[in-house]
Amino acid sequence: MKRLALTGICALAAAGFMSTAAMARGPQDKILEFDSMVGVAAPYTGSTNPIRGVSGGGRPWSISTAEGELKFDGKLEIRVTGLVLTETGLNPAATFRAIVSCMSTDVAGNPSTVNVMTAPFPATPTGDSYIEANVGLPEPCIAPIIFVTNPAGAWFAATGM
Repeated sequence: MKRLALTGICALAAAGFMSTAAMARGPQDKILEFDSMVGVAAPYTGSTNPIRGVSGGGRPWSISTAEGELKFDGKLEIRVTGLVLTETGLNPAATFRAIVSCMSTDVAGNPSTVNVMTAPFPATPTGDSYIEANVGLPEPCIAPIIFVTNPAGAWFAATGM
């Protein structure tokens, strides 16, 4: 019986240590890391079917590659290549922005969507861009989605294939 009690106490202590360690996160810890994005496609073009309040670009877009990460301190890095209009194979936007969309809670504890946008970053006519920014994340930031957008905030590509 003593052995069983000792085993139980050790298990509880280990569980407490593990939960404390899981909650103790540093600014360099990642919330999200991704190696793909999907271009906006019908029926998500335009404002008819926004995702978390973010409307799609006016026409379908395709993307060759994407990778990035979001850290707890709000550091965001995204590298996209070949983010272009599907019909022309070209990017008409001189700059891209990123939006980080989080599910969070308001001051009353009710669910809310919080969208945070970066400054503009240069984009090439072939749809290549590197976005590096710090964004103010809500607490908590649950189920983040990262969008690459035009300067006005309509999305061309998003995480979550």
